[in-house]
Amino acid sequence: MKITRIAAYQVDLPLHEGSYKWSGGKSVEVFDSTIIRVDTDTGLSGYGEVCPLGPFYLPAYAAGVRAGIRELAPHLLGSDPTQLARLNRQMDAALKGHPYVKSGIDMACWDILGVACGQPVCTLLGGRYGDDFVLYRAISQESPEAMAQRVATYREEGYRRFQLKVGGDPETDIQRIRQIADLLQPGDKLIADANTGWLMHEAARVVRAVADVDVYIEQPCASYDECLSIRRRTNHPFVLDESVDGLDMLLRSHSDQAADVVNIKISKFGGLTKAALARDLCVEMGVAMTIEDSWGGDITTAAIAHLAHSTPTDFLFTATDFNSYVTVSTAEGAPQRVHGRMAASTAPGLGIAPRWDVLGEPLVDVS
Repeated sequence: MKITRIAAYQVDLPLHEGSYKWSGGKSVEVFDSTIIRVDTDTGLSGYGEVCPLGPFYLPAYAAGVRAGIRELAPHLLGSDPTQLARLNRQMDAALKGHPYVKSGIDMACWDILGVACGQPVCTLLGGRYGDDFVLYRAISQESPEAMAQRVATYREEGYRRFQLKVGGDPETDIQRIRQIADLLQPGDKLIADANTGWLMHEAARVVRAVADVDVYIEQPCASYDECLSIRRRTNHPFVLDESVDGLDMLLRSHSDQAADVVNIKISKFGGLTKAALARDLCVEMGVAMTIEDSWGGDITTAAIAHLAHSTPTDFLFTATDFNSYVTVSTAEGAPQRVHGRMAASTAPGLGIAPRWDVLGEPLVDVS
């Protein structure tokens, strides 16, 4: 089997809530997502998606995905899409860095592999654990009262994991954490995610002020060393996200005992192949994970579902369902949340079919 064509489509994903806000006054109203199609000489096609959280979250931006694919795609024509490790080495040789550019191509090739052998991707990634898995809901940064109302609403919909966007004024963040913690019941989990937004002295104030609250602290400061400093000042369970961008950081954080949970974002690692490698390393080290991505719609959500469902249940802290946040559906067959939980498709590959009336014509087309 050989790759004969790689195309990229652009689609806007508006949010049901109107906007998504996090630390530092950052916000997005409409996400710019790229859908990738990989065609083969056998007639099989696979699909992937990459959707950065704006250009100011990670070293990634939406137009960069498409520019990178235009640069990378010619080097992959004629390659076997089912030889994933080899294909990733080819991508790394042809384009240094830029893992988010490669993620959608890798994802699409896993889709092809699954369809070719008649198996869902989660089976190929290690097998399906349980009937479904637990989701979290990200709560956009607003006033403590508004965020508490959001949590109450989503709790009624079945969510039991809540990631609060903090990282602003410490006194307001302390109020956010305490007010929402009062709403929760046994079995619920609360994560205060600062998205690198606090300076060390601010993070130290917050963790000290909520010392009696059952809350996870996520990525309080910009650098790994700053986060490690806060980790050593608190007994709260600790989550690392932005600092974890490769296997080296996973090994370093494990050696330093810097985190109890790490977030595995598919596009940050460069696709399902390397995200699954990171997942397996975490399992061997005994570190729990949130399986997610920067953002996305139906295809990203399908990929998350397969990686999460193939993760041993004890190590899956939670996962996310981005397609429930946005108003546009880009594919049929994508998994949907049910009472705060989700399951990967049992169909071959990712189990999705793009909605071509939504995607329109490709912006990048290499053959």
